[in-house]
Amino acid sequence: MHRFDQPLAPADVDAILAYAADRLSLDPVPLDGPLDEQELRDEAGVTVTPAGLGAARALDVFADVLAPSCLSTDHPRYLSFIPCAPTQEAAAFDVVVGASSIYGGSWLEGSGAVHAENETLRWIADLAGLPPEAGGAFVPGGTIGNLSALVAARHTARHHALEAGSDVRPWRVATTYGAHSSIQSACDVMDAQLMTVYADDHWRLTGAHLRRTLEDNDPRTFFAVVATAGTTNFGIVDDLASVAEVCAEFGIWFHVDGAYGGAALAAPSARSLFDGVERADSFIVDPHKWLFAPFDCCALIYREPALARAAHTQHAGYLDVLTEAPDWNPTDYSVGLTRRARGLPLWFSLAVHGTEAYSRAVERTLEVARFAEAEIRRRERLELLRDRDLSVMVFRRVGWAREDYQAWSDRLLADEFAFVVPTTHEGETVTRFAIVNPTTTEDDILAILDTMS
Repeated sequence: MHRFDQPLAPADVDAILAYAADRLSLDPVPLDGPLDEQELRDEAGVTVTPAGLGAARALDVFADVLAPSCLSTDHPRYLSFIPCAPTQEAAAFDVVVGASSIYGGSWLEGSGAVHAENETLRWIADLAGLPPEAGGAFVPGGTIGNLSALVAARHTARHHALEAGSDVRPWRVATTYGAHSSIQSACDVMDAQLMTVYADDHWRLTGAHLRRTLEDNDPRTFFAVVATAGTTNFGIVDDLASVAEVCAEFGIWFHVDGAYGGAALAAPSARSLFDGVERADSFIVDPHKWLFAPFDCCALIYREPALARAAHTQHAGYLDVLTEAPDWNPTDYSVGLTRRARGLPLWFSLAVHGTEAYSRAVERTLEVARFAEAEIRRRERLELLRDRDLSVMVFRRVGWAREDYQAWSDRLLADEFAFVVPTTHEGETVTRFAIVNPTTTEDDILAILDTMS
């Protein structure tokens, strides 16, 4: 370990660990709030200097200025975007992972970590009903997970087209308008065309609508179909079974983006919504969203990992010792080479609590979501835009315009009471709850809704 000219004193190590322990023990956690750039400059001062501040001073700046200007995503009233609420065990073990200097990219360098990650991926694959040979890797987030899956899909489709002697090189992806923005981003990076399929009356991608799009645009030009298991804005789960059937009929890679909603596979009450996911060629879920792991962690799983390895393995002389071995190297299954063992905090929490505790925690968030949905329906001035599938609900406050929503949201944050931001749907400003934190209670929901009266 590099110590430069001033080794880290034991007292400084103790202070850093004490800060982490104190943060983990807070109940409740503070919501905190952002400062503007000038306020941060004034309060933090210049922190990157030729001589350095020393550990004690740098920690003080972080604890007193920088950390309080960052929102706590694990606050029970943080209901915007998709929150992150790691267990204490997962968050604490993230410190261990950072301190252990483990490289998680190859079996040679990190076999123990890779073994633990693979056991965790196996649990997720089993929830989805994927076959025993399914596997993959943990990647930084859903964006990289989706991109990596689509790279593997295109590589496979073009290989099959070449073998068949086809003069068409597949270059299209099909999905609905509700798909995550990372699908469009992946297509932009890959120079692929994203074709939008009309949704059904419940705003879902269905096999019938997909077939029409494929037949109208030559199915040979498509290398993947992306279905969503829990859209970000509304939490919608597409009709996975019918989409899987059409993908099988046309021989097109079936990718399921479950970055947010895939965690609900752990809840028996929601399992039927995901019928058809077991037929996916690739599947992602972000444990940092609803499986109580810290940022950043996306589980990327392939039905046939060898197809992904063919697409992603990087070749270089210095890598021959890795690529010529039969070992399971996580970097062979996604975009990128260097990686931390980001699946270990989830593994540790699962190992400590057991999978049944995870099922109970996801069920608890769904219980609170059902309560919130009923309470919104009960209140005269609130209107749901769509029935809830999972734990996201979007609703309007009758009579409010965009500036009313923004003023309300700003007031909640300024008071460090709650974090609920507006969203839009078809040009209308509305708001939404995303409930993925098991510490969020019915009383939290009531307290927030009361501020809209």
